[in-house]
Amino acid sequence: MSNKALWEQVCTTDPRAVKPITGKQYQGNSPKPYWLIERATEVFGPVGIGWGCDVKSERFERLGEFDVLHVAVVSVWYVRDGVRSQTFDQMGGTKAAYKTAKGMLMVDEDAGKKSVTDGMVKCLSMIGFAGDIFSGRWDDSKYVAQAGALLEDQRRREEESPEDRAARAEQRAHWLADQKAAIDAAANAGELKRVLAAALKTAQEENDPEAESELHAAAAVKASKARTKETA
Repeated sequence: MSNKALWEQVCTTDPRAVKPITGKQYQGNSPKPYWLIERATEVFGPVGIGWGCDVKSERFERLGEFDVLHVAVVSVWYVRDGVRSQTFDQMGGTKAAYKTAKGMLMVDEDAGKKSVTDGMVKCLSMIGFAGDIFSGRWDDSKYVAQAGALLEDQRRREEESPEDRAARAEQRAHWLADQKAAIDAAANAGELKRVLAAALKTAQEENDPEAESELHAAAAVKASKARTKETA
């Protein structure tokens, strides 16, 4: 199994579960936490059985006369293929008390819950959840337009029967072998470029980054052979 198998399974975020970051000095997007909980449950099983979030420590830090920050250190554990694993500890933080620009003193009674949720989201991101957002792919409008379809395709594959999965894997293997053969048979650099581009387009449409890597590797080998032949 690929080292990135889990990552590739969970990195795509449903466009309906993305919200703009507000109240910060920077802009961007973030996944809705409850959607991440639902997605983790789909992948690992119910909370408390297939996965969970452990709070390692909590504290309040005074940042000034009026500002108080709540900090929580958490980690996420999960069971995959019968093996229990745990993420690195991550820190979440929320202002528990602060003074507004108009001079009003505000207290957030939900600061503790928000800090734990913040830390949980960071832990899940370490194993690939919402990886497309945290890696910056969500800044590409073309990717955003495709994300919903990619997620539906992933879910469809997760629900496949073992027989259908095996048949699809065999079909993929034959297709990949044919593409590598075509790359190796390319008569010149122009043909190599055209064959590779067409194969990569199909791999991208199938959301198959492993195939993309293998195609690039095959093209590199072909190009190296061509250079060696020219200098011989």
